[in-house]
Amino acid sequence: MHVFLTGANGWLGTAIAADLIEAGHSVTGLVRSREKADALARSGIAPLIGGLADRDVLRAGASKSDGIIHTAFGLDLSKIAELAEEERRAIETFGDVFQGSGRPVIVTGGVLLMPKGDVFDESARPPVDPAFPRASEQTAFALAERGIHASVVRNPRSVHGQGERHGFAPKLAAVARQTGVSAYVEDGSNLWPAVHRLDAARVYGLALERGARGEAFHAIAEEGVPFQRIAEAIGRQVGVPARSMSREDAESHFGGLAVWVAGNGPASSRWTKETLGWEPREIGFVADIERRTYSE
Repeated sequence: MHVFLTGANGWLGTAIAADLIEAGHSVTGLVRSREKADALARSGIAPLIGGLADRDVLRAGASKSDGIIHTAFGLDLSKIAELAEEERRAIETFGDVFQGSGRPVIVTGGVLLMPKGDVFDESARPPVDPAFPRASEQTAFALAERGIHASVVRNPRSVHGQGERHGFAPKLAAVARQTGVSAYVEDGSNLWPAVHRLDAARVYGLALERGARGEAFHAIAEEGVPFQRIAEAIGRQVGVPARSMSREDAESHFGGLAVWVAGNGPASSRWTKETLGWEPREIGFVADIERRTYSE
């Protein structure tokens, strides 16, 4: 299968591309610059230069592919509404190209914060959150209702691995270094789901090969790690103590990260494992953070 992959040079996209190539597929990767295109080419990926706003480029990449995996999204969350609309139009462009064919589109989604005692599973179809209006999975499910072969892979907030520099763990480590404490909220029993990026990459390939049927798959290796354990691991890595904070103190300590630090979000992947035959095989989140070379 020839796959068009957006975000091909990203944290998750590079792992997906490598996994696809190892499985015998060929890949065209969407990147934003000539420098990044050259790096892709050296990895055996055919580069296509452009962004999600470049509709003609997206059509060209999609029209020559047997399937699409979409992972790209902008990093400037101060422009979240603009980025969300750009992504929605990009996914709809993929649907227009694939309309009437059996070619699959796999779109990236995420898991939600949940009340204590609840677990987010693959059957959930949440509406768009006005506070964070990314609508990737809602757009994909709308394509599926039109008869387009679209499905979603949901990732947890922690997609970890050696060399991670942009995700939640590095951000939390930066706060710990700056403040001299690795904090958790109250008793730290709120749960964070997690997956190693190499395990997550395999879910995308398996979902693509399944053919896309309007389903949601969860790339979740650990349903929920108590946040206290995460804070303690970050403290050991950074060399600062871990301690509890009230919710009020956490808001000033963590800033915009506070809602996630205090949030509870366990997510199940039981159906994904049964349906795709997927089993995580990489190191767990806490053990990964504690490796001396984690951020190198």
